Amino acid sequence: MKVQTGLERLIESPPEWLKGKKIGLLCNPASIDSQFRHASQLIHRMFPEQLTALYSPQHGFHAEKQDNMIESDSFTDQTLNIPVYSLYGKTRIPTRQMIKPVDVLIIDLQDVGTRVYTFIHTVSYCMEAAKTFGTRVLVLDRPNPVTGCMIEGNCLSPDCRSFVGRFPIPMRHGMTIGELCLLFNHHFGIGCELDVIPMSGWKRHMYFEDSGLPWVAPSPNLPTPVSARVYPGQVLWEGTNISEGRGTTQPFETFGAPFIDTQTLLNNLKGTIPGAILRKTVFEPTSNKWQNCACNGFQIHITDPYLYHPYRTSLKLLHAIIAGFKNDFSWKQPPYEYEFERLPIDLILGGQHIRTRIERGDDIDDIEASWQPELDQFINTSKKFYLY
Repeated sequence: MKVQTGLERLIESPPEWLKGKKIGLLCNPASIDSQFRHASQLIHRMFPEQLTALYSPQHGFHAEKQDNMIESDSFTDQTLNIPVYSLYGKTRIPTRQMIKPVDVLIIDLQDVGTRVYTFIHTVSYCMEAAKTFGTRVLVLDRPNPVTGCMIEGNCLSPDCRSFVGRFPIPMRHGMTIGELCLLFNHHFGIGCELDVIPMSGWKRHMYFEDSGLPWVAPSPNLPTPVSARVYPGQVLWEGTNISEGRGTTQPFETFGAPFIDTQTLLNNLKGTIPGAILRKTVFEPTSNKWQNCACNGFQIHITDPYLYHPYRTSLKLLHAIIAGFKNDFSWKQPPYEYEFERLPIDLILGGQHIRTRIERGDDIDDIEASWQPELDQFINTSKKFYLY
């Protein structure tokens, strides 16, 4: 049975209470149905003259912006002749001018199941603004592309809150965007008027390929479902001088740096990677870190997605690189996602203590065991908001 998204279910059976309401839509190019029709066009046809504003997250309405802190401008959509407000530009928090004229804010974004992906934090700011200005929120649910049954990582520490982490959730949270909104709203106390249209046919064990839905990259460096699978771990390289593969055709699947000796790294790993094979490679990024320099590294080839744990894997890779190349390795310095003092890696890891333990060479299995109680507590809490 093919999965039917919240968007498709909205169009199939629109709620009566939406009639006559002024509608805003937070979306981007991945906001499509199974026939590649965009949410803005579908909603405009279903509710003529009611769609009055569009909103875009990081990377822009057309997902054209490549990296963090590259802002998008607001503009007017020429087809619908309505404003498109950038929520990653002059402001990342919706203003009264943006939200107040809208009766209902519809949210239709493809999340990627990882705490540091900014879309979910943009959504949380929209929910807070909706609460302030009396706007109702309707979330159209979509699959978690890396399943709803595999959850891993430490929960965010309060001292590491930022635009890549607002609430104490783990790196790989195992929730759909609709479920996350319910968690944010009811458990973390946003308290807006919230409705969620669930999917039909989605099961928690599904990876995106199991859904039968087409993949449209939600951001430029997640071009395929495979890049989304490795992202919950490989995003760590953004906080280092190791290339995460930006500027190549395989971002996040590929990583490396000119100073890495791949055999030394394999020796430092002291064993295989469950569910994946590391294939040696040399690549030259055309942009970003190590632009036009030959980087020695690896491409991650996932052989069993249910054995592969991206966060644990990348932590072990990070541990091995520091051990083998400490004179050349370095942490990226601020700024990162509008934080100008704290180290980017602390914001990404969600806890300064994780970095310090890795720096002193603590065993990754021991580090992982230390956060298990808070992870178990999160799992118990999050289950209260499961829709599937």
